[in-house]
Amino acid sequence: MRTKGPAIFGQSTVALFPEIPDPLADYAVDRALPYPDPGLHTICATFHQSGISSFFCAATVPETDNPGSLRWNAIQLGVPVPQPYAPLIERLAGTGFVLRGRNYNFLRYTADAGTIPDLAVPEEFAKEHLRITFNTNYMAEISDIDGLFWGNQHTYPIEIKEKAPADSDDMGLYFGLDIGPFVKLAYYAAKRGNLHSLYVVREIDNATDRNLVRWSYITFDHLAQFASWGSRAGGTNMQGGASAVIRIPRSEFTVLTAATLAQL
Repeated sequence: MRTKGPAIFGQSTVALFPEIPDPLADYAVDRALPYPDPGLHTICATFHQSGISSFFCAATVPETDNPGSLRWNAIQLGVPVPQPYAPLIERLAGTGFVLRGRNYNFLRYTADAGTIPDLAVPEEFAKEHLRITFNTNYMAEISDIDGLFWGNQHTYPIEIKEKAPADSDDMGLYFGLDIGPFVKLAYYAAKRGNLHSLYVVREIDNATDRNLVRWSYITFDHLAQFASWGSRAGGTNMQGGASAVIRIPRSEFTVLTAATLAQL
């Protein structure tokens, strides 16, 4: 998330990582809140060095069997001195975000959740509930971090897409990337330090059958060298309009295997 508003747009950026709730567990208000994995703390230290404040958010549910009563408590990670938990909104005070002046209509955009596997529902619920909680209170530009890879040399935020390659006379087979995700990856590159990024593609045979062909990836440094300088019209975006994409040759992607990841 980053700040939105005249004269403050993009001036402050935070990353929120939710605890994944267990539907069978008790989340009473007085429960002992978990301390996140040391690996996440290390990754958040890299974010902190790049000017991105990171918070781990743990849930409490004051009313039994009422997920609507869920509240988030946050602890800042990646800083030298251990921080205590505090309610999310209290913890974010002073980060520069402007309080929302009108109701947030989180049902404005809808999606079919029926295809989400049962095992993934708790994670998707946590991410969406945390996003809505934040947007209900603050004006912000929000984008997901699809994943994080802790390599041997760098920390890589990951952008993951499922795509069938398209073809063109000037480039041959290529994968598209919407302008929004491209700018997000460029933002990580601008921060530099130990923070790099990966664009990962789950390649499918076609949009109907969606059979897996291969997994592949490209680092942003490599992507920036070979991406098209001009954009083309892509598919339909969340607002119902046409998206704009930049094109990256399929031949510049590396097949994703344990061996190739070990080189990062």
